[in-house]
Amino acid sequence: MPLTLEIVTPERIVLSEEGVESVTVPGADGELTLLPRHAALMTGLKPGPLTVRKGGVETDIALSGGFLEIKEDKVTILADTAERSDEIDSARVEEARERARALLREHQADVNIAAVMASLERAQARLRVIERQQRRRPGSRPPSQPQG
Repeated sequence: MPLTLEIVTPERIVLSEEGVESVTVPGADGELTLLPRHAALMTGLKPGPLTVRKGGVETDIALSGGFLEIKEDKVTILADTAERSDEIDSARVEEARERARALLREHQADVNIAAVMASLERAQARLRVIERQQRRRPGSRPPSQPQG
């Protein structure tokens, strides 16, 4: 029996699918792949790419963290934010990543390091999702990676 998946943020239902073969998530303790008949589980999620496999096709979604529950082949993800790869503006993400890196380099006393690190992690998760989608498209190249 395949999985049912629902990804919910405070603003919207990002995805609601039946017939899902697997879901790979960035768990708090590492990457976790959920298959049908998985044991019941609740865990925290960290920022990173989530991959949904259905009908042999993989779809990536950028998560900024949240919680996951799987019970009786139903996966529910409550995420702070979640974006499909086609919703992500790579130029804006690159700018956000560079702003965060610059703030970390400057070492200003009034900078909230935890907030800057969280922003950097969200940007990197979005970029990984874009790169994964581009690798799956024949003849496409991932966005350039500035050294830093």
